[in-house]
Amino acid sequence: MVELFEQHLYTVDRQSSKGNQLKWQSEDIWYKADYTGYEGLAEYVISALLGHSSLESGEYVSYETEEIRYGLRAYLGCRSKNFLPAGWQILTLEWLFQNFYGQSLNKSLYSIENHENRLSFLVEQTERITGLKNFGVYIGKLLTVDTFFKNEDRHTHNIAVLMDEAGVYHNCPIFDNGAALLSDTTMDYPLGVEAESLMGKAEPKTFCRDFDEQLDIAEKLYGQQVMFNFTREDVLNILKAEPHYPDEVKSRVAYVVLEQRRKYRYLFR
Repeated sequence: MVELFEQHLYTVDRQSSKGNQLKWQSEDIWYKADYTGYEGLAEYVISALLGHSSLESGEYVSYETEEIRYGLRAYLGCRSKNFLPAGWQILTLEWLFQNFYGQSLNKSLYSIENHENRLSFLVEQTERITGLKNFGVYIGKLLTVDTFFKNEDRHTHNIAVLMDEAGVYHNCPIFDNGAALLSDTTMDYPLGVEAESLMGKAEPKTFCRDFDEQLDIAEKLYGQQVMFNFTREDVLNILKAEPHYPDEVKSRVAYVVLEQRRKYRYLFR
């Protein structure tokens, strides 16, 4: 267990659609407390399984679960190393668009009726503002991960780019997967309800409201960008190695991942 104090607390103006998690930075480590369920476990499992994919290790953030003591309370959550080099900044697409055009990227996206055009607009505007090339390839990777793991909280406030000290932009490692794998047990996906009956209720928020449509459009525009190679045994071993979360939660996570593996067989080598 790690003990954290008020001087470690990190606050941001933006928040997800489900509110703000408690977040801290201590030395070069970031910590996040679970907010609506088992976000820390979701982060850990997804990053571990991305280690069994075609993504390079630097393309995603690796998480470990953690017990956190803050004040008089103990939390479950996760930790990750700070991936920002000294002097670099992380800038969300929403912030970039607001700064460049003086208006909301999210509102601009949803003013476009055609879903394919929405995604094209997001990619083209990001490339125009940043000078990045092939940002669509990056988005294809991100949306494949989100679709496979049912991350329903990907939006313009947590898609980001990095800017170095010289003002040059770079792709950001994939981060913030805690709202995946039906992790919200407080409101939307209570434990005790069959996961099978809940899986169809999860919806993305990036540019449309259907995971399959989201992935189909991304693959149509930018190609198939991620392949997985993990087995059932890999999933079970990753969950078995985790020391903090109860078996009921791990069983649900295993079920969701293995059902997604069955559904998206074409994404496996």
